[in-house]
This record gives sequence, structure tokens and C-alpha cells, in this order.
Amino acid sequence: MKLRRGKSLRHGLMAAVAAAALTIGGAVGGAEAKTFKWAFQGDVQTMDPHGLFETMTLGFQSNFYEGLVTRTPDLELVPALATSWENVKPDTWRFTLRKGVKFQNGNSFNADDVLFSVDRINTEGSDMKVVAGLIKEAVKVDDHTVDIVTPAPNPILPLQLEIFYIMDKEWAAENNTTSATNVKGDDQGNFANINANGTGPFMVTERQPDVKTVLVPNPNWWGQNKSNITEAVFTPISQDATRVAALISGDVHMAYPIPVQDWKRLEDANGVSPLTGPEARTIFLGFDQDRDELLASSVKGKNPFKDQRVRQAFYQAIDIEAIRSKVMRGSATPSNLMVAPQINGFNAAMNERLPFDVEKAKSLLVEAGYPDGFEVTMDCPNDRYVNDERICQAVASMLAKIGVKIDLLAQTKSKYFGKVLAQNNYDTSFYLLGWTPSTFDSHNPITALMSCRVDGKGAFNLGGYCNERVTELSDLIQVETDQEKRQALIDEAFKIHSEEVGHIPLHQQPLSWGVNDDATVAQRPDNVFHLQYVTVN
Repeated sequence: MKLRRGKSLRHGLMAAVAAAALTIGGAVGGAEAKTFKWAFQGDVQTMDPHGLFETMTLGFQSNFYEGLVTRTPDLELVPALATSWENVKPDTWRFTLRKGVKFQNGNSFNADDVLFSVDRINTEGSDMKVVAGLIKEAVKVDDHTVDIVTPAPNPILPLQLEIFYIMDKEWAAENNTTSATNVKGDDQGNFANINANGTGPFMVTERQPDVKTVLVPNPNWWGQNKSNITEAVFTPISQDATRVAALISGDVHMAYPIPVQDWKRLEDANGVSPLTGPEARTIFLGFDQDRDELLASSVKGKNPFKDQRVRQAFYQAIDIEAIRSKVMRGSATPSNLMVAPQINGFNAAMNERLPFDVEKAKSLLVEAGYPDGFEVTMDCPNDRYVNDERICQAVASMLAKIGVKIDLLAQTKSKYFGKVLAQNNYDTSFYLLGWTPSTFDSHNPITALMSCRVDGKGAFNLGGYCNERVTELSDLIQVETDQEKRQALIDEAFKIHSEEVGHIPLHQQPLSWGVNDDATVAQRPDNVFHLQYVTVN
């Protein structure tokens, strides 16, 4: 992975282990290496590992919860709570569990915890239905061996399990948290929502939602913690200018995302550098294509987004080069596919976008019966993706040129996700979302974003796009072992989706971190941040 570097050459994919120094107060450049401070544009939504399928939240939780497998900073799949695995039957994977592992409260980890976690991701409040749909049942062979039975043969199951975190069955029962937190409902009092008990390299010692979260190394972790920090303090800082200022002043060692327009500011400042590179996250727009009448539109009695011509008009009215050059300062990679080049199954030959053509867009709206356009509300987060609200503002301005009036509702990510995912009611008519396949395989977005909302599929298909052949292809892709045949199935799914304008892919956003020169961090292409690779000088 190529990174755009600033003045310090110490930032990179692999963190060097070095004893280094911070003052007790945590200011950069002191005498004792103890506290590491970092900031993100929004808070972690929950401590519950089964509460929200969102990269930032799951990545944060990976510091104290673990799955059967994990990935290194260069995305190599390696053992975690399982030491090995084998496909003993076409529909059965056997996992040998790591012995001697303790949860942070001292309870022993064993097969019962895996079985419990499988049950828990199937509870009503769980947002991990995509993972749950991969598992038919879990069978205990002995205390340290588990068979995971899949609904059909699944040759890539281990690749799909990094974010399936294991919880302590006894702890959950003792604290009445055997069901997952419904973060989109009124379940905020669930014990696991604000408390954590994992097996990972760090432990949560303090949790103040929207204020700060404090972690310390787990002294009984089974692995080798490569970090030299003794405390890590996370602070959400929503305002871009404030977040950048905190980094430059030394109040935090790392901050992300850094608006691309501020990269030069970091390069010119002393002691800090931008750490950037290509991210595997695709930013896209989606439409409600399910309801007979949109929830938030001037059109009554019908749904304009059911008409492919309307969706195509929106697509061709968007000047992606203007967004790339002006909003993203040249750092984004325009896309016609729902996956990035780093994702298995990406086909460059299918990645050419429809041309930007305002007159064509207008004529499509006329053909569809909307010569004067219409009004619709657009849902957008303002603290989740790089320049997310600015992208939505640009889209709104472009659509205005074809007579479409956008009522932009930009909200903090907690309110945004609470609205668009609420109780699976998908309260949105037009929206912006980003997606990084947790498996780094195309099957993931085809199932989660593009399949019909049936049998656990389409869990994040907020607009209800539905082509039965795409859904069928999702099942076929999952079991196909011949890579050439599998690629042909993936290509077919993307071709259908593209021709029907199921969504509007915009671009892959850049990784955009700012790092103090006294800190060394590991930057994964999926924007997951692991404290165990952090060192400070």
C-alpha cells in the first residue's frame, strides 16, 4: 500500500516497538511514554460488539473484543481466539480454540462462549444479521473445539468472521445482557452498551459517551502487545477545525479524518504530518425503491425512484470530477462499482461511469413524467465520512440544475444511523452511505447492499433495491470454488446492478489521518485503528 507521507518517515504500515516518552500529563514530547491520545469526528456508538455494524465502532471494539480470526495491518488473516480451522465438510468449518485465554474479568474462554455469541448475534437488537446469516448453527465438539455449520457450502467463511466478536456467556448472564443492544431503538440501558469484557489487548476503564473513553493494556492478554503505551484516551471532536488544531497543538497524537483541504496545513506545521493513502471504502448514494410512495417527497401517490430513468437522471446529473477536484481536492477515486480496487472481485473493465450529462438527465426526467423535477429529502451524516456533508451539498447543488430540489438533512452519525436503520424500517428516501467489505471480497456488498431484503440478506440495502437474479447470484458466489466461474458470477451481479442504477457509486475516499511526529501508528486500508501497534517517543 502506498502512503502519501509528510515530513516524518516513521509513519507506516508496521509500527516499530520503542520505549519512548510522554510527560505524565500526556503532552507530546515529555519524559515518560505513558498516555496516547487520539480523536475521531464522532463518538463510538456502543461498547456492545453486536450492536452496530459500522467500521469505526467495530474497529474501536477490536481493541478489547476479539473474534476467532483477525487481520494484521497489511490485512493478512491470522489466528485470534481460534488457533486453526479446517473445512471438515462442505458445510462445516471446525475451529480449534485457543487454550488458556481469559476474559478481562478473569473468566475462562471456551466453546460455550462461541455458541452463546452465535445465539446473541441472532437476537432482535443485533445489527450483525449479515454475519448471523452465514451460520446455520454452532456445535460444541469439546471445550476447545467448535463446528460452525453453514446454510450451504461456504469456502470463504473464515474471511467473513473477523468482526464476529466473542462475548463471555457467564458475564452476559450475570449482567442481564444476553441480548444485543438495539442502538437504533430505546435499549441504551443494556449493560453491554456502556460496559465491556473482552479478551483483547486493551481494557476499557472509563466510558463517558460523547466525552471520552479510556483504555489501558490488558496485562493478561494471550498475545504480544507491540505498543509501549500504558493508557489510551479517545475523545470525539466533531468540528474539523478544532480536531486539526488539537493535533497541531499537541493535545492529541493522532486525529482522523483530516479534511483533505487541511493536508497542506499539517505539512507546513511543525511536529505533525498527514498520513494518507487509498481506502477500500466506497461512498455511494441510494434511493428508496421499495415504498409505493416516498416518505419525504413532493410526489404523492407514487415513487419516482421505482423508475430506472429517474435514478439514471440523478446519476448523470452528478459531476463526479467536480466532487473529486473541488470537494475532495483530487484525493478521491471515482467509481462505477460498489467495491474498490483492493477488493477481491473488482473488475476494472466494468468501472467506467456513465457520463456527466445535464441535458440527458433532464430528458430522462421528462420521459419519466417529471419535466419540472420534484422535491425530496436527502439523509446524510456530517461526521462519519471524509467531507460527507460537503459531498451531499455538492450533489444537492447539481441536482438543482435538473429541477430536483433537495431538502438536505445532515446529522451526526448517531442520529443518522438511528433514523435510516431504525428498527429495520429504513426511514429514508435518498441517502449517502459508505461501505468497506469486512471480508475484502465482493460477495459482502453484493449480499449486504445489493440483494433483496430476504433471509438475512440486504440488511444494509436501505432503499430496498431488489433484483431476484442478483440475490440468486449472491448465493451462487458464496459456494463457488472455481475462481474463474466465481468472477463471472460477480461480474454478472455488478452488471445488472449498474444497468439498473441500483445505487449511485461516487468514489473511494482517501485514508486521511494526521499524526504527531512522536507517534508511530499502523494504518489499515479499511481505516481500522489498532492500539497494539502504537508507539510514542
